[in-house]
Amino acid sequence: MSAVFLITGISAAGKSTVAQELAERLPRSAHVRGDLFRRMVVSGGVGMTPDLDEEARRQLRLRYRLAAAATDIYFQEGFTPVVQDVVLGADLELFAGLIRSRPLHVVVLAPDAAVVERREAERAKTGYGVWTVAQLDEALRRDTPRLGLWLDTSSQTPAETVDEILARAAESVVHVDPTA
Repeated sequence: MSAVFLITGISAAGKSTVAQELAERLPRSAHVRGDLFRRMVVSGGVGMTPDLDEEARRQLRLRYRLAAAATDIYFQEGFTPVVQDVVLGADLELFAGLIRSRPLHVVVLAPDAAVVERREAERAKTGYGVWTVAQLDEALRRDTPRLGLWLDTSSQTPAETVDEILARAAESVVHVDPTA
């Protein structure tokens, strides 16, 4: 398969698990974890908060540019990259445009907020600091453009979600012009 998959959703929606499983099912693939680029900042990092600090927004866009560039390099080398990150609101169209390789499949994992809260409580890592599940869920549902394939994965296992992504791949293709 010669394509790119962008998997997004709020924290604890299952992005990492689904992206990893999807990549494992593809014959030649790479899992690009967008958050890795945030964690590379050793000093001076500014995290996103509800007040949307301009420096935090600038660093978030840097992270997206780095993830998109890595995605494109993997694609150029014959891999099917599966890139995942929290990409909400107008940033979804921005991120999709930063990825130059096509076809681009966008998959938005949108489980019910109560399910996300349960998943967050059950996992070892914490995805929520100053944010609440309700705040991010609202940003996803209210502010994020309906690009690609939106899946309510509340009652699905990761394997079932990947099955659905592969079965409905034609529905997830987006036509966003790459930015220069």
